[in-house]
Amino acid sequence: MIRYLVVHCADTPDHRDVTAADIHGWHQKRGWDGIGYHAFIRRDGTIEAGRPVYWTGAHVRGHNSHSLGVCLAGRTHFTEAQRHSLEQVLWAWKKTYPEAQVCGHNDLDPKKSCPNFNAKALWKERFGA
Repeated sequence: MIRYLVVHCADTPDHRDVTAADIHGWHQKRGWDGIGYHAFIRRDGTIEAGRPVYWTGAHVRGHNSHSLGVCLAGRTHFTEAQRHSLEQVLWAWKKTYPEAQVCGHNDLDPKKSCPNFNAKALWKERFGA
């Protein structure tokens, strides 16, 4: 059962336009099966597929079996297009998993700063959910 919808950032320079294919290659070099996220959002807001939702992610230790992960290209400054696309991804997942809680990687692993903003508070502020 999916309990968390986890927001991440790629920790790449904010000006650099990386793709899901880039992340896929980086994760394979770490010995993973490929991209650990289920969705990836580029700087222009393009939503790219990562792992299928039925495939356990590799994005937050100890929570992969009950979460989906979406990652934003960048580190600290995200575009309005990315924010809009993030909302689209999260709303689509919330329709399927209405009880799932939106949170940041840092909410599940306090050693992490990712996504470098308070995803849980943003979701609650914008949507009261």
